[in-house]
Amino acid sequence: MRGRSGVYRAADAPPVPVLFKGGAKGIFMSDIRPSATSIDPREIDQFSRIAETWWNPRGPMATLHKFNPVRLGFVRERAAAHFQRDVKQLDALSGLRMLDIGCGGGLLSEPLARMGASVVGADPAERNIAVARAHAEQTGVAVDYRCTTAEDLAAAGETFDIVLAMEVVEHVVDMPAFVKTCAGMVRPGGLMFAATLTRTLKSFALAIVGAEYVLRWLPRGTHQWDKFVTPRELEDALLDAGLTPERPTGVIYHPLADRWQISNDTDVNYMVVAEKAA
Repeated sequence: MRGRSGVYRAADAPPVPVLFKGGAKGIFMSDIRPSATSIDPREIDQFSRIAETWWNPRGPMATLHKFNPVRLGFVRERAAAHFQRDVKQLDALSGLRMLDIGCGGGLLSEPLARMGASVVGADPAERNIAVARAHAEQTGVAVDYRCTTAEDLAAAGETFDIVLAMEVVEHVVDMPAFVKTCAGMVRPGGLMFAATLTRTLKSFALAIVGAEYVLRWLPRGTHQWDKFVTPRELEDALLDAGLTPERPTGVIYHPLADRWQISNDTDVNYMVVAEKAA
C-alpha cells in the first residue's frame, strides 16, 4: 500500500535481501552504548566493522567522501545566512556550538571545527570515536568527541546553536522520537540539519541494488530500504518537535563528473534545515 506521501511501503519492495555482514553473532557488544532507545545494535555493528576505513577516500567510505563537500557547503551556507555571517570567511562558524550526532569518524566534524565552530562529535560506537579522536590529534583539529547518544546528551541538559543529524535518521529505531530528542537540544533561534534517503522504488534501485550490490560503492547491508524516510515523514517529525523546516533540497550523483551536486530531485538523497523559534 502507499502511504500519505504517495510512496511505496516496505511491503512493496522487490525481494532483494539486505544483509548485515557477519550476521547478528558478529555484533561488537563492547562497542554499543545500550542506554538509548533510538539505537539499533545491528547498525552499530555494521559501522564498527569498517571504523578504521573512515578516512580512506578509496575505501568503503569513498562515496561519503565524495558526498561530503555538498553537505558541508549546504550547512555552511545555511548557517552563515541564518546567523548573519560572511560565508566567505574561513571562520564563518566561529562562536557557534554544534552537535554532530552520529559523527562516525569525524568527516563532517573536523571541517566544521576548522571553520571556527565549537563541535561536539557524538557516536555510540567506541571504535568510531577512537578513529575520530586519533585523526583529529594527527591533524591538530579541536573536536570534542564523545562516545554517547542523543538521549544521553539531552538528559545531561546539553544545548547547541546547531544540531546535525546527517545520514543518521535512516539508521535509528524510532525516527520521530530521535528527531524530537535532537530538536530538544537546539537552542531558541537555532537550527537543525538532517540528510537522509527517501523511500521510493527509485531509491531502492539506486541506493540499495545499485550502490550496494552492483557497483559495490557501499558494503552490503549499509542501508535498509524500509527505514528510509520520506520528506513528508521527516517534515512531520520536525514540526511535531517544534521546528519549522524549509523545503527539502535534493542531492544527485553526476556520473560524468563523478561528483554529487545540489538538485531539485529528492527521489533518492535529500537534505533539510529546520529552525527553532527564538
